[in-house]
Amino acid sequence: MANLSAKELTALSDQLNFERVVCAKYQAAVQECEDAQLKTCFQKYADQHRQNFNCLLGYLQ
Repeated sequence: MANLSAKELTALSDQLNFERVVCAKYQAAVQECEDAQLKTCFQKYADQHRQNFNCLLGYLQ
């Protein structure tokens, strides 16, 4: 892991939380939506935010 400052760690933590929340919201939208096209879009967005989360998490490992 790179040597990160406290400010960088805080920013990374904030962004991780953002990505987690947005992913969860899109997943909830997938479950609630009945339109197939919207479900596909919401799932794509959820997957992208999950990928962003995992990428950011990689900086901490």
